[in-house]
Amino acid sequence: MASLNWKPFIYGGMASIVAEFGTFPIDLTKTRLQVQGQSQYTEVRYRGMFHALFRIGKEEGVRALYSGISPALLRQASYGTIKIGTYNSLKRLFVTRPEGECETFLVSSIQPLNQQPQHHQTPLTNHVILRVRAAIVVGVELPVYDITKKHLLRSGVMGDTILTHFISSFTCGLAGALASNPVDVVRTRMMNQRVMTGGPMYKGTLDGLMQTWKNEGFFALYKGFWPNWLRLGPWNIIVSFKTHTVLHSSSSI
Repeated sequence: MASLNWKPFIYGGMASIVAEFGTFPIDLTKTRLQVQGQSQYTEVRYRGMFHALFRIGKEEGVRALYSGISPALLRQASYGTIKIGTYNSLKRLFVTRPEGECETFLVSSIQPLNQQPQHHQTPLTNHVILRVRAAIVVGVELPVYDITKKHLLRSGVMGDTILTHFISSFTCGLAGALASNPVDVVRTRMMNQRVMTGGPMYKGTLDGLMQTWKNEGFFALYKGFWPNWLRLGPWNIIVSFKTHTVLHSSSSI
């Protein structure tokens, strides 16, 4: 077996850090939107992503939009490095067809699930929901990106251009946001529940999903959907896929 190539890990980590820094304010608005509306936190301070960005910047200062950026960057330095590096390494090892659908799904389904939260240390009781969310996001995004790009290239409508990466990235971001947003809402609330209420509101992931649906309606599970999608799209195209692909190609990996 050939020796392990560390370049995908290095480029993947660098790309993830830059992407996190560039999209962090959007992620902050998503978190604020997902927390509000609970029975113990009924005040609705933000009407949407842009309103949240404007109000946070006005009331708390522009620096508040990057509150918690340090742990977020540290998370991506580990999580992004492992995820992208492992995905590309295993794909090169097992996939005979570079854009194979089944093989891509298989590789993406065994990604490391060590995602850490952006603001607080995660209690052991929250590890399950972190793994579930990470599995959903990675298991959906990476295969959808590869599949979308493959069909665009095979259709002959467009070549391997920035526009192709753009469309593929926003498509996989949409799929990832649709699949993971309900779990992401519960994850955000479970991470903040002791701070917000002084005690646990939800017994677990399923209980959190059911309580949110029952008390606030089904669409409460999609709070923060727009910033979630609009973060995942640029996150994927600007760095995690586009920048990594450029560096990967220029180095002839």
